[in-house]
Amino acid sequence: MTKFRDISSEASEDTTVLATTYKFRIRDFLVGVQMLFVAFGALVLVPILAGLDPNVALFTSGLGTLCFQLVTGGKVPVYLASSFAFIAPITLSVEKFGLAETLSGLAVAGVLYLVLSLIVFWRGSAIISRILPAIVTGPVIMVIGLSLAPIAVAMASEAGEGYSRAIVIAIATVSLLATMLAAILARGFLKLIAILFGIVAGYLVSLPFGLVDFSAVGQATWLQIPSFTVPSFHLPAILFILPVAIAPAIEHIGDVLAIGSVTGNNYLRDPGIHRTLLGDGLATTLAAFLGGPPNTTYSEVTGAVALTQAFNPGIMTWAALTAITLSFCGKLGAIIQTIPVPVMGGILIVLFGTIVVIGINSMIQARDDLLQPRNIAIVSAILILGVGGMSISAGTFALEGIGLSSIIGVLLNLLLPRSSLDNNQVKKQIE
Repeated sequence: MTKFRDISSEASEDTTVLATTYKFRIRDFLVGVQMLFVAFGALVLVPILAGLDPNVALFTSGLGTLCFQLVTGGKVPVYLASSFAFIAPITLSVEKFGLAETLSGLAVAGVLYLVLSLIVFWRGSAIISRILPAIVTGPVIMVIGLSLAPIAVAMASEAGEGYSRAIVIAIATVSLLATMLAAILARGFLKLIAILFGIVAGYLVSLPFGLVDFSAVGQATWLQIPSFTVPSFHLPAILFILPVAIAPAIEHIGDVLAIGSVTGNNYLRDPGIHRTLLGDGLATTLAAFLGGPPNTTYSEVTGAVALTQAFNPGIMTWAALTAITLSFCGKLGAIIQTIPVPVMGGILIVLFGTIVVIGINSMIQARDDLLQPRNIAIVSAILILGVGGMSISAGTFALEGIGLSSIIGVLLNLLLPRSSLDNNQVKKQIE
């Protein structure tokens, strides 16, 4: 009897551990799906605007995220998906050269990331701390959030066919408040799915107003293969696309610093910015070889991580696997696309605002004196040029908004003279 009781006790303990592990995996899966929901709107919007296949973009975003995690050792909780920086050049290039030729330019754009990762590997991550201190990256992160603000406001306020602006704002408000209250008042696992609360609340409110269109669900097939396209080498298209990759590369570093500020980890050292650049570059090149848009780290997801405090990078694995699965399942993809625009608009208001706060917090943590004339000059230039949408162009080459303000900030930081006190602070940050 004694032996029987011992065995029974051990079996019960094993069952409890197994059940706990199972629950943990279910929790991560749901949070991962939530992260995909956050990225989904922008993820499919880019290929639609650029004339690419949204299903391919969904597949390559998941595959690119898995590639990124493999290169970085699964240490950084970011999700990679369609880059907005390439919408205009892709559209123009497809019209001028063709889709396959444009994809060759996008593939080489990913190679630029590889070159930058080699430079960092050669010179060390200290070069990033010197070139991109918090006084530069903080305002750039703020610009990212502020530049996205008009998108969120438009999604949360613009009327559509058959419904008024007042209805749109009301639905967006419900989503926004539900997300905020869940993030503030919820505990444990429920706190991790605050954004899902917002989506469900907004979705339910949208149903009586007829904002949810299920026609696409009925027309969609259960199984569909994305329309993959193979690139064709074309030098003019490569030279046309390549310069555009400079700005997203700088934005990538800002995003990595942003997620590091959120989680409290120094990703410049571990796994190293050279690995994150390598992962992003490989993801972009891999996407181009399959016919998808370039990948980039998503600021929306960074905001979601900050809001939910879900720091486990494994969550992004679930998001990636879900994206790959949905790319083959027409019905599930169609259901996700039924989420009304105002619902996502309300949620994006708090997410984009969170990104701005992250930028402010990074400067506070660096303890920079923002009233120093040199710092005022750098921060002012980045914020005004970035938010104001300043642009410069020369022929087919153009820089504007986030990309231009990032480069201006880097140049000002390198060229403006420092006081002896500034030099001491830079040394401490590098150490």
